[in-house]
Amino acid sequence: MTGPVLIRPLDQPGDLGWVVLAHAELYHREYGWDADFEALVLRIVADFVGARGDDRAAWIAELDGDRVGCVFCVPDERPGVARLRLLLLQPRGRGAGLGHALVRECLAFARRAGYRSVALWTNDVLVAARHVYERAGFRLVSSEPHHSFGHDLVAQTWELELGS
Repeated sequence: MTGPVLIRPLDQPGDLGWVVLAHAELYHREYGWDADFEALVLRIVADFVGARGDDRAAWIAELDGDRVGCVFCVPDERPGVARLRLLLLQPRGRGAGLGHALVRECLAFARRAGYRSVALWTNDVLVAARHVYERAGFRLVSSEPHHSFGHDLVAQTWELELGS
């Protein structure tokens, strides 16, 4: 990785479409996931746009002016709980701590917004992301096999108490 790195709010034309496209292409290429995953990402992005407010935010990581990563922070169904969603890093952006920086940005926002904890849902095959979550202090609270995106997977729910 070379050149300037920037983590900025998701607020420029093309950001939303890039999030969907990048997830669909990367997860198909690296894990063989099908269009059901792309549809899930599209719904998450559409929900984010449809309910804009002070209780949610998203960021884009750029390297040399190109988008290479993202993360979203949105309200969970449970009051006082935020949900970390759509953490992604393109291969070009990996290995320099950008995943950790995106998660730190998300957690800092959650604290400022008054959330008491942050939850996330992932799958056990996403090993690098799990390491980022563990390093940030998340703990695994549940695990459950499921069939999604054309594969047998193991879903995981992770949570982090933010404290005061």
